[in-house]
Amino acid sequence: MLMSDIKRVVDQVSRDKGIDRQILIQALEEALRSAARKKYGAKIDIEANYNEETGEIEVFQFKEVVEQIDEPDLQITLEEGRTLDPECEVGDSLGTKMDAASFGRIAAQSAKQVIIQKLKDAERDAVYTNFIDRKGEIINGIVQRFDRGDLIVNLGATEAALPVREQVPRESYRRGDRVRALILDVLYESRGPQVVLTRTHPDFLVMLFKTEVPEIAEGIVEIRGAAREPGSRAKIAVSSQDSDIDPVGACVGMKGSRVQNVVQELRGEKIDIIPWHVDAAKFVCNALAPAEISRVIIDEEDRSMEVIVPDEFLSVAIGKRGQNVRLASKLTGWHLDVVSETQYNQTMQSGYNSLVQISGVGISLADALFEKGLYSAEELANADIDDLVEIRGIGAEKARQLIANAQLALKTTAAEEAEAAAAEAAAAEAAAAEAVIAEEAPAADDTAAAAEEDGTAIAPAEAIDAAPAEEDDPAPDDSDTTTMPSQE
Repeated sequence: MLMSDIKRVVDQVSRDKGIDRQILIQALEEALRSAARKKYGAKIDIEANYNEETGEIEVFQFKEVVEQIDEPDLQITLEEGRTLDPECEVGDSLGTKMDAASFGRIAAQSAKQVIIQKLKDAERDAVYTNFIDRKGEIINGIVQRFDRGDLIVNLGATEAALPVREQVPRESYRRGDRVRALILDVLYESRGPQVVLTRTHPDFLVMLFKTEVPEIAEGIVEIRGAAREPGSRAKIAVSSQDSDIDPVGACVGMKGSRVQNVVQELRGEKIDIIPWHVDAAKFVCNALAPAEISRVIIDEEDRSMEVIVPDEFLSVAIGKRGQNVRLASKLTGWHLDVVSETQYNQTMQSGYNSLVQISGVGISLADALFEKGLYSAEELANADIDDLVEIRGIGAEKARQLIANAQLALKTTAAEEAEAAAAEAAAAEAAAAEAVIAEEAPAADDTAAAAEEDGTAIAPAEAIDAAPAEEDDPAPDDSDTTTMPSQE
């Protein structure tokens, strides 16, 4: 099969799609083999080879030389074989060149489908190979179209998808807008775009700072962590390998130029840059800035901290709708519980009082339990005997008794609280019933007053009962009536 332009087409497709040239040639060879089998059956032995010099794909059908033919599609007699090759012998395989033009329209359509599928597979492999090592990089693209909320971005060599979940809230795009995003993932098996982008991932913020801050790119300043609420606020923790370089100042830049470039790319998202510290408590205090911290209580087992702040800094530490403490928790990796000093003191006092109320616990023992870290009856009830025996003056037997007394006190307190709640509920129901009665009484008075104004006052029950009796009395008869003569 002579195709004068097949070499040019292969070179152009290979260059435009980034597909290996050899893969395209194999696709063409497979397509012609499929077309031949479609025309002459699946049993025939077909080979297709591309000739680099002539740019021709040659199709050959091979048959075995035999003395007696059993399968005409696979075998040829010795006499017929020697017409093709005078030196052939029984058992040789002879190939005859086939004319691709004889394959027909249906076979050509089948070859076309094979070529299209092979090209799709090759293009998918090329995209995966080119982008799989670029995960985590920032890439620029142009918005091409919208697909059910997802942005389809043209990257030049391929298309990428920016899903709705990876878009910053309140950001809007139009066709032709430039998009800068992070390569989140590269999919191998995908019906749509294989490259998935994101603008909400914390790594996008990190990579933007690496682009803007040379010290980060050189490794002098290191970003230890990042937390974001996309479109609203973000926090990053930085440290410096060089004591002479301020990591926060390096990220901010001269007159805030560096951080402002990042803020503009994120459409006004506020960014807090805080210094990282090896001490977890100090790191948490830095993360909660600008709030002042009075005390931090660390629970290593649950990886949580109770942060006590002055009353006037409670709202600052928590932030708008809890945003500040939420971002600080994500950044540090600790569960943070922020309370005011007043609330903390009340809680401590209430816990101390619950300890004193336990049978067998005096003020001195309550102080000793406090020093041990048992701040309430509930904590004492859940304590281990081994922890209590470490307190001076408490043995194993006394420890068991204290735990039992604490559990009993908790049960008693729970029962009292349940009774109080039930009484409060009953009082609430009674008050609600009285309110209903009070509302119905004025309504009845208003009904009666309206009836009096209309002259249709309701008769008493006795009058209603007596009315039928008067109607039942017979009328007086004139014959029984005597008329007295008048005396003049």
